[in-house]
Formats: sequence, structure tokens, C-alpha cells
Amino acid sequence: METQGGITVQRALELPALRGGLPEVVAGADRLNRTVRWVHAGEVPHIASLLKGGELLLTTGLGLGTRPAEQRAFVHRLADRGIAALVVELGPRFTRLPASIVEAARTAGLPLIQLHREVPFVSVTEEVHTEIVNGHYALLQQAEEVYRQCTRALLEGGGIPRVLRVLADFTANPVFLEAADGRLLYAAGTGTGPAAADPLQVWEGLRGQRSAREAGPPSGSVLVDVPGGGHGAGAVRARLVLLAVSGPLLPVHRMAAERAAGVLAVVLMQARQEEELAARGRGDFLTDLAEGRIAADDAPAQAKVLGFRPGDGPLLPAVMRLAPELSPSGNWALLARAVLEELASVGVPVLLGVRPVEGRVPLLLGLRSESERTAVADRVAAALRAGLERAGMSGPAWAGSHPPVVVVGVPGGWAAASAGLRHAAETAAAAQGLPDRPWYDARRLDIDLLLWRLREHPDLAAFVDRAVGPLLEHDRTSRPPLLPTLATFLAHAGRKAETARELHLNRQTLYNRLARISELLGTDLDDPQTVLALSLALRARRHTL
Repeated sequence: METQGGITVQRALELPALRGGLPEVVAGADRLNRTVRWVHAGEVPHIASLLKGGELLLTTGLGLGTRPAEQRAFVHRLADRGIAALVVELGPRFTRLPASIVEAARTAGLPLIQLHREVPFVSVTEEVHTEIVNGHYALLQQAEEVYRQCTRALLEGGGIPRVLRVLADFTANPVFLEAADGRLLYAAGTGTGPAAADPLQVWEGLRGQRSAREAGPPSGSVLVDVPGGGHGAGAVRARLVLLAVSGPLLPVHRMAAERAAGVLAVVLMQARQEEELAARGRGDFLTDLAEGRIAADDAPAQAKVLGFRPGDGPLLPAVMRLAPELSPSGNWALLARAVLEELASVGVPVLLGVRPVEGRVPLLLGLRSESERTAVADRVAAALRAGLERAGMSGPAWAGSHPPVVVVGVPGGWAAASAGLRHAAETAAAAQGLPDRPWYDARRLDIDLLLWRLREHPDLAAFVDRAVGPLLEHDRTSRPPLLPTLATFLAHAGRKAETARELHLNRQTLYNRLARISELLGTDLDDPQTVLALSLALRARRHTL
């Protein structure tokens, strides 16, 4: 059985129908191991255009042409098409094959067989196709047996390593399970052969060179995706990798790997569900702590059960909030695992949970001292963003929507952590729509938080309308819009030179725009009270849209 599935040309010649035609191989005798995936009979000159490759072509030679040039071109077109072999039945058209046809077949490397006795082409077709189907059925039986062995290994408690070992023994080659991002998860070698000593050396030698992997998998290898049951980043949970070290990998090996991948998908899906339940459990604990349902005195013992042992230093609360359109439906375990792996490099104890309904990732970090707050916050924010990237939610994924928001609270004891988590969670909601930055200090967003809490009060919408309504009406019907100019002017605390530089305007153009804004609003932009009111109105507008 070759890589395309089917039988070899040699095996086809051994079947009764072709053997009865007294076949003689006149060219390509060294290529009779080619795969026959189908049989086709025809007598038309353009028959090559009807073929897909891998066919055993039967003909009496009527379409080969009468001139040597035509005959050579006919043979070369078949070779270019990739057929398995050309079988010509001698008779009224040819009593022996012309030298032009034989030489063309030798030049093209195409097996050429002449039949000295007439045979029913339909019998040849039936026998070869029956052999192909029987071969496929035999392969399926072998693959199903591997599937049964893999299932039995799991039921006996063998886990993923036993499944991989079953597959490695069947293929007589090393087998690996890698994460979707290429990280090695498990490896299994065979009982004999060069891969038996240490399959990890095989991995490092053939797969470990990341630069080489960019050009594609090693030649002759088999890669099979283990589905994750989701979309996007969750569509592929892991990947089975079979490397041709001790011998070639055949179609039956791929079929067995595909069935083993189905078994592994169930195992990994169950593990992911358990992983997500654990992450949700930690998220519930942190939320209960934030909302006062867990007393500060009881929290350390419960946190210890969840694996969080922060020591005697202060606790630092933080929250990452995702925009609704970015919430990874069904992939919270993937996100939590990726973030936790990134946070491992931060070097401080961490308790991280997920809250899918609110689109939040709350966490507590154990500091040695309060002086570490800024440095740890920088590293935590970077780890959270890197985790999002590994979960397939980075950069372009939030194009056109609000980027994730990371808010860091004030360090303190367990009682302070309760209020700090609640404050950080609310502030993260209030910060959506602000200019993107690695992380926000919860203490610096109290005004935004106050306005967010008042977002449904009709007086807030009325205040915004009174303060900047005429300007918004202008921008709906006229150009250039003036609201961006006012927002930049206020962001720079009324410093006109800096405003002009950021907007790429000359000073006179800026002065004209500011004068127009003052006219529309009926206010003096040099008045501190006016500037304060407009600043509040623009901040409040984010929550009333």
C-alpha cells in the first residue's frame, strides 16, 4: 500500500484478468511499486485530460496516433498527468509496440505493459477495484483495532501516554502530542529501533528547530489535529505528530492516528472542562470575597485550599475585563491556562479565576512589600496580554472594538483585598473606552467610576447634552468635526501649543476652531469652571452613548 492508497502496479499484474493477457513490461520495470488508485479504459487521443493521476490506463492503442511524434506526445501527456501505468493490448492496431512509444515511456519513467492476449477490460476493472476496496477495508480494520486498543488503555487508567504508546507500537515510529502552539505535551517511543532510547531526542532533532519548522513538517511525517470542539483558537486542541524514523508512515498509520485523535479529543475535552470548572471556582471565590460573602478571617484558609499561599506580605488585587465581543465563549479554560503560564514568570504567588458572565479575569497576587506594586503590575499586565495572544485574542482580534482593560488596585491585607477587588472590577468596567494602556491605577479613575455608577441616571445624560450638545449637533452636519479638537485641548489642560502639535494644526487654525467651539457652546474656554464642566461632560459621554 502506497501513500495514496490502492494497490501497486505489480499487484495488478498478478491478478487473474491481467495475468491471463500474458503481460510483458517493456518500460518502467523499476517503477512497478507505483500506486493504482483506479482503472480507466479509453481510446481517444485527448484521454490524458480526463485523468486525475494514479490510474491504470487500459487501451488497444487506437488513440495513440500513427506518427512517432504523436505517439511520443501521447505518452508524455500521460506521464505528466501522473498515471500509474499504461497497458496496451496488442491486436489489430499494434502487433508489437512501436519503438517511439517504448522509448518515450522509458524517458518519462512511465511503466508500459503490453498484453499479448486479448482480455476483457471490464474484468480487469472489476478485479483491480475489488482489490482496492478490499485493501481499504483491511486498513480500516487495522485502524479500528488501534482505536479499540486506545479506548481500552483509557478505560484501564492508562491515560494519554498509554494511547500514544499504542500508536507508536503500531507505527513502529515515535509519536508526539503537541499543543496548538507547538509546545510538546507528551512523547512516546517504540519498543525497538533508534527511537526507543529517548523519543525526546528525536523531537529535538527533527522538530525542535523552530526556524526549520516554519518551512513545514519533516518529510514523511503525519500530522493530525485533535479537535477542541470550539471555533477559532479552540478549534484545534492539540496535534498528533508521527515522525518517520524507523520506517515509512503508511495510509493505515494516518487512519489509526485520526481515530486515536478522536479518543484524545474526548480526554482533553474532559480535562478542559475540569480545568474550566477549577478556574470558575477560583473566580467565584474572588467574587465572593469582593462582594463580602467571605469574611476576611476565613479567606486565607479557603485560598490555601485553592493553592494560593501568599505569605505575610500585602495582597495586590487586579482585574482584566474583556469587551463583550471578545469574551472567549467556550475557551475560558484555554485563556486561564495561557495567562497562568505567562504569570509563572512573574515570580509571585497568584490566584487567578474567570468570570465568563461578566467577561472578567480577577486575580490576587502576593507581594513581598508594597514597593513592588508598580514593577509587579507592569509584569502582570504584560503576562495578561501575552496570555490573550496565546489564546488567539490579541492585536487584530480586538480591531474595531474596545481592547481588554487591566486595572490594578491598592495592596493590603485580606480585608483590603476584598474592597480592592470590588473597586478594581467596577473601575475596569468604567475604564472601557479610555485610551489603551498596559494597565490603569484604580486610584486614578475615581471620577470615571463615579460617572459610570451614574450612567443610567437621567440627570447625567441631561448634563452631557447641556454641556456639549450644540457641538455634537454641529459635527453631525458639518466638517471638520470639532469634538476631537475639544477633547485634545482638554486632555492637554488647555495648552494650545501641545494641542496644535498633536492635531497637526498650525496655531491659527487651532485658534479658529477653538473660537468656533466657544461660539457654539456659548462658553469661555479660558474659564477653569468651564474647562472642568466640559471635561466631566466628555468623560460622562462614554457612559451615556
